[in-house]
Amino acid sequence: MKIASLTLEDLRDRLARGQLRLDIHPFSARLQSDVPEAASALRLLYGEFACLPDDGFSDFHVQVSREPGLRRWYRPQARFSVDGRAAFVPLPAHHAPVMFEWGLNWCVASHGHQFLILHAAVVEKNGMAALLPAPPGSGKSTLCAGLVNRGWRLLSDELALYDMDSGLVHGMARPVNLKNRSIEVIQRFAPEAVFTAPVADTSKGTVALMRPPDESVRRRTEPARLRWLVLPRYVPDAAATLELHSKAQTFLLVAEQSYNYDIHGQRAFRAVESIIDSCDCYQFSYSALEDAVRTFDALAAA
Repeated sequence: MKIASLTLEDLRDRLARGQLRLDIHPFSARLQSDVPEAASALRLLYGEFACLPDDGFSDFHVQVSREPGLRRWYRPQARFSVDGRAAFVPLPAHHAPVMFEWGLNWCVASHGHQFLILHAAVVEKNGMAALLPAPPGSGKSTLCAGLVNRGWRLLSDELALYDMDSGLVHGMARPVNLKNRSIEVIQRFAPEAVFTAPVADTSKGTVALMRPPDESVRRRTEPARLRWLVLPRYVPDAAATLELHSKAQTFLLVAEQSYNYDIHGQRAFRAVESIIDSCDCYQFSYSALEDAVRTFDALAAA
């Protein structure tokens, strides 16, 4: 059963009772919340995702709950918890949709150690995938959102899950997190894209979540083999420029952008070495998304 098949009232009831199990393959999460905005956002963003039977195993048990006492009524706040333990400081209650996203990212990055977890976007076309690792502010999510609205398949906007045994990369095809000016850029570039209402005054500025394309969600269990490793960099008013990048320097950046490189030690070193060896490595500077899409489509067609 899909999330979209539940009425909003039923979804709120399941969330309130902690009986909503969400399939975010290769993980599952049991969600609980008494914040009304959480149910509305989940139905909008995860409509094509499966709602799993209530009696099964869940990798993560997460809650976004309103703070008790005066804060329940005056400037309401909510807190993200895992297994009943508060994980972060409370935030305004209307931040609940982004709290779920950031909290699930934290759960995966902190506990999904069967994978080498990279802070990177992953998109795929014609059976080949591009890994886009980059620090915040590089335009990674904007580029990812632009590509998946022009025929590329979304695997990940934020967390690339690299299987060190098979050499394949997995993704959950979850919503794309866009910030500040990027929200308006993608809304103009892809008017058909579906967004949550922007949430202002977060730690990252104004944030809106873009619903993942339905086709990407339907194919989210399909891993991909990496073919390109592209380091994106947004440069205002610049022409799209794709240049080969030093594999040694790319290795260092990928290792730096791994959440659990230190946990896996030598195995992680060999995994990053394998990624670098199997990929063409580029530095990509861009300003206009149409130019970026043409550049990436040319890579896929070559």
